[in-house]
Amino acid sequence: MGSADVIPGVSGGTIAFITGIYTELLDSIKAVNLQALIVLFKQGPKAAWQAINGTFLVTLLAGILTAILTLAKVIHYLLDQHAILLWSFFFGLILAASLHMAKQIKQWQPTTVAALLIGALIAGFISIASPSSIEASYLNIFIAGSIAICAMILPGISGSFILLLMGLYAPVLAAVKGLQLDIMMVFALGAILGLMLFSRLLSWLLHHYQDLMFSLLTGFMLGALLKVWPWKETISYRLNSKGQDVPFEQLNRLPEWANSDQLLTGLALAGVGFVCVLLLEKLSVNENTE
Repeated sequence: MGSADVIPGVSGGTIAFITGIYTELLDSIKAVNLQALIVLFKQGPKAAWQAINGTFLVTLLAGILTAILTLAKVIHYLLDQHAILLWSFFFGLILAASLHMAKQIKQWQPTTVAALLIGALIAGFISIASPSSIEASYLNIFIAGSIAICAMILPGISGSFILLLMGLYAPVLAAVKGLQLDIMMVFALGAILGLMLFSRLLSWLLHHYQDLMFSLLTGFMLGALLKVWPWKETISYRLNSKGQDVPFEQLNRLPEWANSDQLLTGLALAGVGFVCVLLLEKLSVNENTE
């Protein structure tokens, strides 16, 4: 999830869903509330820890933070030097994940089809929207954290891409790389607030309108394929934290058939991403039957 959230266009929520922990994640976050505090004072730390599924949350958070802190440079090296190959892998992964989620829908009705189309349109619009630029003030960083974390736990909506649209992706990433604790703390506080509020709403919707929500989330992932399409044409650049020109606005294009080696490698990596989801799906089924 941490590796996915570093990449604009790829959602950690997608990874949570295909690994089978999505509902447990939402329910565990929702359990961190006033009732858990009451349990802490009345029954002690052990009971409160169990009430919030603490071991699960801490283990997951540790994995996410480890990936963000250790893999951010690797991911961005791959984005700079081997973008087509990296995007190809995630294109196959997200395509398979959307099919996996669609299979969870028990009954297709006009409402579920409409939800899928709405989700695809929303994610597609976000994927092709032009990035803006706002001041990296503490207030804006706090608001960005609240909004981005909501996107991060939604399959198909990339939190890092939301930051890019707001013009705050570079400042936040620079803060992580440079360990600028003030910016990291403000962003984290905003993320915690957004996570606490949004996870409750999303968990309630999943428990009460499961087919409708799965349809909407499937649409989100299908729409996100526009963003992770491997072959792009850069039409404008921006300066990163090192003063280097990096792609800012891009348009999707067809692959260059003359460059057959790159095309075949991209298709192969898309296949690898697709198969990864199938393997995770099979492992999840095996664990549930044991």
